[in-house]
Amino acid sequence: MSALIVYLPSQPAGAQAEFEYALTIDGSQLESHGIAQAQLLPAPPRAGAEVVAVIPAEKLSWHRVELPKGTSASSPRLRAVLEGLLEDQLLDDPEDLHFALQPQVRPGAPVWVAACDRAWLRAGVQTLEAAGRPASRIVPEFAPEGEPVLYALGDPQAPLLVAAGPDGVSVLPLSTQSLALLPALPEDVPCLAEPLVASLAEQVLQRPPGLQQAPQRWLQSARSAWDLAQFEFSSSGRARAFKKLGTAWADLLAAPQWRPARWGALLLVAVNLVGLNAWAWRERSALDDKRQAVRNTLTQTFPQVKVVVDAPVQMEREVAALRQLTGATSGRDLEAMLGALSTASPPQRPVSGLEFVNGELRIKGLAYSAEEARNVAAALRSQGYSATMQGETLLVTQGAGQ
Repeated sequence: MSALIVYLPSQPAGAQAEFEYALTIDGSQLESHGIAQAQLLPAPPRAGAEVVAVIPAEKLSWHRVELPKGTSASSPRLRAVLEGLLEDQLLDDPEDLHFALQPQVRPGAPVWVAACDRAWLRAGVQTLEAAGRPASRIVPEFAPEGEPVLYALGDPQAPLLVAAGPDGVSVLPLSTQSLALLPALPEDVPCLAEPLVASLAEQVLQRPPGLQQAPQRWLQSARSAWDLAQFEFSSSGRARAFKKLGTAWADLLAAPQWRPARWGALLLVAVNLVGLNAWAWRERSALDDKRQAVRNTLTQTFPQVKVVVDAPVQMEREVAALRQLTGATSGRDLEAMLGALSTASPPQRPVSGLEFVNGELRIKGLAYSAEEARNVAAALRSQGYSATMQGETLLVTQGAGQ
């Protein structure tokens, strides 16, 4: 996954707002990161890359509900259903909030719903669109999934402690008092901290945390299956399908995890090319051998032929010349045609004239009926001749007709 990952600011974004960002070419390694105004954000690093907007943890609240029977993720009534289910759990007016469901909603099972300020999210998304960096996906910084992990993040003036896991996401101040408010966690739960608050996290948690830069965390968020671009923030089905197709194609061309597949495809193409060339060479050699065999037959049978241009034609000419020299007849001679006609024609049929030119025999005065003409043509065809009635004239040529 090649992507420009943009971390939305906590305050409503305007034209002069600055966005933290991270670039990745393969979805697993950071290419670069920094902070810039929307119009100065770098372009996605590769064709087909996507722009992913990350919502800060403190801007989201998480709620677990069970959808009524007959309500699905694509239901037109879903927004109204969520407002009714969450009305008692929200501190703000539901009309002012944006809701998004977890991926792969299963009927009859509880689902996670993320909620955030609608106007704040709209300001950030519209600022990116105005700068030519429209977000193709919107993902949470943390989501209720995976193994439980503790994160210490932010700056030393306002550090945060985030507990994320399958039971939800909790965002609290990084202090000793907050530990009592955390959900039940394993004693060996992993702890990660940004460098600026790592020492404070060690004091609060009484153990040294692992270090993790914020851009590395955003990269993990972008790889998740979550997409909060739902309802009014969702793209059309066709646009989303084209975007996914473009992203998948870009990943196939560049992502490291697809390198074995790319090498395999190249090897398959190379093997096929070699195989086709070998097969073509074999067929060409066989054809050349047959042509040489025909030439050898001509020169061995008729030694006087010194230059072979068209072996079959030259062979036919030499055979015809030899036949004339010996007085033998061929199927193209008048005698042979008359002999074949005598066996095929009804007896005692007078003719008014014969014409024989270049292997074509015309017999005039034959008054065959339609059935007799068909029978004569069939009989001559069995002997290797073609017969056609042209009025009262029968045209006979060598070669089976239709």
